[in-house]
Amino acid sequence: MTELPLDQVRTLLAVVDEGTFDAAAAALHVTPSAVSQRVKALEQRTGRVLLMRTKPVRPTESGQVVVRFARQLAALERDAHTELGIADESVPPRLPIAVNADSLATWFLPALTRVPQDPPICFELYREDEAHTAALLREGQVMAAVTSSAQPVAGCLVRPLGRFRYLPVASPQFAARHLSAEPLEHCLPDAPVIIFDRRDELQDRFVRSLAPERSGASHIRHYVPTSEGYCDAVTAGLGWGLLPESQAIPLVRSGALREFAPGRRLTVPLYWQQWKLDVPALAVVAEVIATAAAESLRAPAQ
Repeated sequence: MTELPLDQVRTLLAVVDEGTFDAAAAALHVTPSAVSQRVKALEQRTGRVLLMRTKPVRPTESGQVVVRFARQLAALERDAHTELGIADESVPPRLPIAVNADSLATWFLPALTRVPQDPPICFELYREDEAHTAALLREGQVMAAVTSSAQPVAGCLVRPLGRFRYLPVASPQFAARHLSAEPLEHCLPDAPVIIFDRRDELQDRFVRSLAPERSGASHIRHYVPTSEGYCDAVTAGLGWGLLPESQAIPLVRSGALREFAPGRRLTVPLYWQQWKLDVPALAVVAEVIATAAAESLRAPAQ
């Protein structure tokens, strides 16, 4: 069996994390030539190209496997040091977690405040669409993710968190101008719409649920890639959109927004996926997140 030398594995991880060979060399206190030689030696040993020499450097599919192994190894090493009483307590464990923007803007951050901080845990959050957060697990960038995928990533555990509900809303003025014609499935596909980013498919899915013959929402699309800005854009009347229930209901009650399709909702199931490693800090966070999700989200579908 071909062994993976730990110094080469750690060097590959440093290159991916730092983005360039020179930056990795500075972080490891070695020369760029030494970094390049270690990576080449690891590629020769595995018989695979592990890095795409772009700026920043990106791991190939094979490289993602090695990166994931390197992060898991680092987590296990730290836990072993802790159990042996030789851990550097000045460097707390770092948990990289991928989470979708709407969870981040509503229930997820309050949940993290419940995580005990004695000893401290550092969070590194990656914002990504819920349909794509699992990719960060596969790439080895994160140890856990809030995702809409129930299919576990290789080497990961999955548990349901609940259902995240969205309400279709628009400003009263916008609704009167663009959505007053009947039936709604005829006018909604042509009305200007607010989209979070180019990976956001929620509004297209909602339109198709009303009008299956349509490919999606209007070609008049305004991209607003922040949760707060998205809500502001809908409230200002720039277009219609789908807002998280917890954000939409207060604005509907105040009259700032109108729910133009009463009784129609879009619900996205959310899951927690994490490495199958006995990492105490990760286990603590997972339980806190599951408890908070049970309080904030709709119950998982049976």
